[in-house]
Amino acid sequence: MSDQELDKPRLLLVDDDETFCKVLKSALEKRNYEVLVANDVVHGILLAEQSMPEYAVIDLRIGYDSGLELVKKLISLDDNTQIVMLTGFASIATAVEAIKLGAVHYLTKPANADEILVALNKNKGDPSVTISENPLSIKRLEWEHLQKILMQYDGNISAAARALNMHRRTLQRKLDKKPVRD
Repeated sequence: MSDQELDKPRLLLVDDDETFCKVLKSALEKRNYEVLVANDVVHGILLAEQSMPEYAVIDLRIGYDSGLELVKKLISLDDNTQIVMLTGFASIATAVEAIKLGAVHYLTKPANADEILVALNKNKGDPSVTISENPLSIKRLEWEHLQKILMQYDGNISAAARALNMHRRTLQRKLDKKPVRD
């Protein structure tokens, strides 16, 4: 390994979208990062154990697995790892859990390399963040509530459906829809 490679911060990128990973890896390498890519949680854990990355960008949904488990594992390996949770399925419940588990930031897709790097290096909250004047829509509130209940049951759709007095397939269909943007 060359001195130049030793100077590069190591970043673990875990997302099941291989094209997204390829594009983001290239963009981050141009910004002087050594990028390790995994497309599933198991491979992500193996890479983390072998390489001990300083930074990580983890997708919330990796196939059928939750990126939250990977956040928890990365922090157990090294609680100094700067982690950004990245998702196309943003919810308040998953954002809160990601931060509680040790992520430093939570971004919704699409996000570019510069936005991700800003998030990775933003360790303090911003009290000047704009507060929305509009309440969430009924559809968004429903989606948020379903996410919250699902988190309470550790992602178990059958248990969450029982708690919601809802058929499991109905809950799955509702969860598979992208959240309504307000």
